[in-house]
Amino acid sequence: MNLFDKKSRLVVTCSNRLSPFLQKEVEELGYKPDRVFKTGLELRGSLSDCMVLNLHLRTASQVLFFISSFRALNADDIYRELSAIPWEDIIPSDDYFSVTSNVSNDTITNNLFVNVKVKDAIADRFRNKTGGRPDSGAGLNGVVIHLYWKEDKAELFIDTSGETLSKHGYRKIPGKAPMLESLAAATILATRWNRQSVFVNPMCGSGTLAIEAALLATGRKPGLFRSNYSFMHLCGYKEADYLSVYKKMESGIKDELPFRIIASDISEDAVNITKVNAGIAGVESLIQYECCDFENTDMTAAESGVVLFNPEYGDRLGEEIELVPTYKRMGDFLKKQCKGYWGYIFTGNLELAKRIGLRPSRRIEFFNGKIDCRLLEYELYSGSRE
Repeated sequence: MNLFDKKSRLVVTCSNRLSPFLQKEVEELGYKPDRVFKTGLELRGSLSDCMVLNLHLRTASQVLFFISSFRALNADDIYRELSAIPWEDIIPSDDYFSVTSNVSNDTITNNLFVNVKVKDAIADRFRNKTGGRPDSGAGLNGVVIHLYWKEDKAELFIDTSGETLSKHGYRKIPGKAPMLESLAAATILATRWNRQSVFVNPMCGSGTLAIEAALLATGRKPGLFRSNYSFMHLCGYKEADYLSVYKKMESGIKDELPFRIIASDISEDAVNITKVNAGIAGVESLIQYECCDFENTDMTAAESGVVLFNPEYGDRLGEEIELVPTYKRMGDFLKKQCKGYWGYIFTGNLELAKRIGLRPSRRIEFFNGKIDCRLLEYELYSGSRE
C-alpha cells in the first residue's frame, strides 16, 4: 500500500505553550485533533495530509507519521523490532536517511547509541532484502526516522518535516537575540489583531514580528520559503501532488494591504536587517521602516490597531537596572501615544514588567527557549473608560 494514501496517527509537535495556537491553525485547515497536549497534538491522517500540514503550519516544529509501537526493554529489542519492518517499501534504496530519537530508558546513557542501533537495523534489513542499502548520516535532508522510547514502550515515526518547521526560512540575518519564527507567529496570533488594521512593532530588531505580521495578513505560508521536506524522499511521493498543494497555497496570497505595518528601531543596522529579511519573505514593500527611538514611531496612521514590543529582558543584574527606564518609557508611550490601540509587551522579566506602570488586561504564558515569558496585554482607551 502507498503510505501517502494510508491513514495513521499523526503527531504534530510544537514548542511548549504553543499548542493552543497550533490547534487553531490545524482546525482552520479542516482537521480535527483527537488530543492536544502542551507540546503538540494528535490527529488521524495520511502522508498526503502531512504534506499539507508541513507547508501551512506557522507554529509547528515537526509533523510525525506513526509506523508502529512495541515493547522494548533494551537496544537489542529495538534492533529486532525494526529489522522486521519493510523499510525497502518506505525508503528508496538510492536515497539517504537519518535517525532522531527521544529516549528515556535505564539501559541507555547515550541517545547516539540508540540512533546507531536504529540505522543498523534499517541497513541490515536492506542488505538482506535487496543486497544494498541507502546512505545514512546526521543531516536531516532525506528521509528522517524518529524513535520515541520511554521506559519499556517504544513508538516509531517518520518525521515528515526533516528540518524543524519552527524556522520559516526567510531570516538569513538573525540579528541580536532573535525570537524564533514559530514563537513570533504564535505571539501575534495571541493578540487581538484582526489582520485588517495597523500593526506596529517598535524596537523591531531583525524584524521577525513585523515580517510574520505581514505574512499573516497576506496569507503567505511558511511552505513558500522551503523546497525540501522529508516526505519528498519517501517511496510513493509524487511531485505533482506537492505542486498542486503549493499552487493552491500560492493562489491565496494578497499582494497589497490597505493598512500599514510599521517596524521601527533606533539601530540603523537593525532596520537594514529587517529590510533584507522582509525582502526574502516577499513583503519588503508592505512594511514601513523607521529608524528612530520607539517614542518617535509614527502613530498617526490610524485610530486603532496593535502595538507589540519585544524588548530585552536583562540577563544580568546590571543590565536589568539599565532597562528600568526603558520599560517605564514603554508604558508612557503606550499610555500617551497609542490611545485606541491594543498594546502588548512580550517579556521574560516579570520584575521589569512591573516598571511599565500599566495594569495588563491579560497575561498570556509563553516560553522563549527555557525562559518563562509573558505577553502582557493593555487596552489603551481613546477616551475615558466609561
